[in-house]
Amino acid sequence: MHLYAIGDIHGQLGLLQAAHELIAADMARHGPGRVVHVGDLVDRGPDSRGVIDFLIRGLSRGEDWVVLKGNHDRMFSRFIANPHEPEPGLRAELSWLHPRLGGADTLRSYGVANAGDRPVAKVHAEAIGAVPAEHLAFLAARPTLHLAGDCAFVHAGIRPGVPLSQQVERDLVWIRDPFLQATESFGPLVVHGHTVVDAATHYGNRLNIDSGAAYGGPLSAVVIEGREAALLTPTGRLKLIPAH
Repeated sequence: MHLYAIGDIHGQLGLLQAAHELIAADMARHGPGRVVHVGDLVDRGPDSRGVIDFLIRGLSRGEDWVVLKGNHDRMFSRFIANPHEPEPGLRAELSWLHPRLGGADTLRSYGVANAGDRPVAKVHAEAIGAVPAEHLAFLAARPTLHLAGDCAFVHAGIRPGVPLSQQVERDLVWIRDPFLQATESFGPLVVHGHTVVDAATHYGNRLNIDSGAAYGGPLSAVVIEGREAALLTPTGRLKLIPAH
């Protein structure tokens, strides 16, 4: 059994399409497999709307895809529901429309301009009219954990010492430490994004595939067989050797 995973997309539709082309080429050689997207579909990049449209279309035509929720997807949904409700995973001085978060870039892809520079109430009213209900329903329905093969796929990570069945959404989409510092086995190989690394990295107990597409880096697509993984490249598979 082999599985595929794609890292944090952040509105980079062209990179997402290219990642799926790499996966299609690998499937042509090795057979079909499920594709898991580890979340952060939106923010910072230029075409969050296009990314969501692409994923909805793929799922509607029956592609064997899983699309998880990331913290940025959660912030988008929560802004539309109530722009004044604090996000528990975010520092109090920040908001989804802060330039560091990229919410204004997402709203721009829906035709809402200058969202970071105008009163929140006006921006929110425009967003309500601009974001399709289908997109909001899609984001609301995203799971936060997917188990397949020897892997647990999540956006950010899991809280060490807590059974998978008892993990909470805030940790699954926001956690860094103590997850990133843990060296013990989590049971399954945890495949995640959320924390940017220079290149997809296998740590033995976890596999981080957020290679910084939000900041001009590549969008990583990997293939996983058992607990072994390889980065997909235009010239084929590049095995990822565990760092520990």
